[in-house]
Amino acid sequence: MFGRPKSPPAASEAGLANFDDDLRVPCPPHTTARRLQARIDCRIVPFLIVLYLLAFLDRVNIANARSFGLEADLGILGDGVKYNTALTIFFVPYIVLEIPSNMLLKRFSPRIWLSVCCLGFGLVSVCQGLVQNYAGLLVTRFFLGVFECGMFPGCFYMLSMWYKRSEAQKRYSLFFGSTSLAGAFGGLLASAIGKMDYMRGYRGWRWLFILEGSLTFVVGLVFLFTFPSFPEQVTWLSDQEREYVMARLQADQGRNAAERKIRFTDVVAVLRDFKVLLGGFMYLGLIVPAYSFAFFAPTIIQGYHYSPIETQLRSVPPWAVAFGFAMIVAVLSDFARHRFLFAMGPICLAISGFAVLLNVHDNLQVQYAALFLICMGCYSAMPVIVCWFNMNLGGHHRRAIGTAWQVGFGNIGGIVATYSFLTTDAPLFKKGYAICISFICLSAASCILYAWAITRENRKRSKAAHDVGLTEYEKTELGDLNPEFRYML
Repeated sequence: MFGRPKSPPAASEAGLANFDDDLRVPCPPHTTARRLQARIDCRIVPFLIVLYLLAFLDRVNIANARSFGLEADLGILGDGVKYNTALTIFFVPYIVLEIPSNMLLKRFSPRIWLSVCCLGFGLVSVCQGLVQNYAGLLVTRFFLGVFECGMFPGCFYMLSMWYKRSEAQKRYSLFFGSTSLAGAFGGLLASAIGKMDYMRGYRGWRWLFILEGSLTFVVGLVFLFTFPSFPEQVTWLSDQEREYVMARLQADQGRNAAERKIRFTDVVAVLRDFKVLLGGFMYLGLIVPAYSFAFFAPTIIQGYHYSPIETQLRSVPPWAVAFGFAMIVAVLSDFARHRFLFAMGPICLAISGFAVLLNVHDNLQVQYAALFLICMGCYSAMPVIVCWFNMNLGGHHRRAIGTAWQVGFGNIGGIVATYSFLTTDAPLFKKGYAICISFICLSAASCILYAWAITRENRKRSKAAHDVGLTEYEKTELGDLNPEFRYML
């Protein structure tokens, strides 16, 4: 493992009481590694879960609003493209601004940058409930993409700077599981808020945007004073604790160069790496089916002739089951210290779900069960792929740029997803299901190539000279390209 000391000092020599069980990094005497890890979990993970749950909820609740008359009120009912265009325009700034957002996150700190973004997309979501025409909907969806662009790569980037590789997957999947929780809560909230139809002259879909956006804005105000930052920036760790956290991360991943500014030349250098480009395709292939499910599951379920309220309620169980399954996969992946097979398994599950929907059209129970397979497969494989890729990037600059690239490029799939399920293809949606299967296969092929590339690189480095005379600064600049670094399969 990269940077592990050849002969760790004894506890008595270091004046400290215990060691990290894995890396043998000495822990401060007033605490234990497990106790400090639990404290970090409580100060980091809940904030990220709440933040992304709200972001994802505000992003996909338009699918629930559609069931409550949004299209009819805005005069686009029966148009097979306008609703899809409203979904698509969100992804234009969302994709373009991913890398700049992570650069600003590094400059201003997660507490400032992510909290401001939270305030922004909460306010825009409220405005979305007040629009009077289709043009207004397009404008609000565009600015929703502007403010949400930093959520996903920023949160993953931040997680990667707190946890070593062998313990990251559970946290990544728990954070990513907020999307499943958002899908489940979104259906429950929509079924409740939908009953406010015409209250004070507002339709139910307007209340959906207004109430959920108001909640997000209030949470953003709280986060502005309480949201965590990087290890070297937080004040709730003592100097000894901070040194320990940073030392164990350095032993696992190498120096991160937290003090180093990210330059445009760094972006070009990182994106020249073949492995980094593969990370984008791994994610792209799963974004299409994942967003297809998030945006169109209520539409698909409504096609089974359920009422609007029952449609929202039936959209909840697949999300809930997917969250539990994703956590089981994450725990097993961390235990095995392996990612590749734990990505490929769920991918195969998702393919089987879409294959059922593509071929079975007269059995509602089987069709509904297939939705579970799709949600479980996509939303279990995605956090594994993102964690696998991000934790194999060394250093602040390579990880910040690589994370933003993977998420930004991958979200091009969101545009594909928005046009994959058109009203003209209802209720069978054969074209949409076929597109989803094709992109999942792209993700599987990219994962196989990435696994081959890092395995080949590890073997090459193992055969090469162990000491090539690099300075600490040169090792920091190289990140995971450092000959001493070993990728996790």
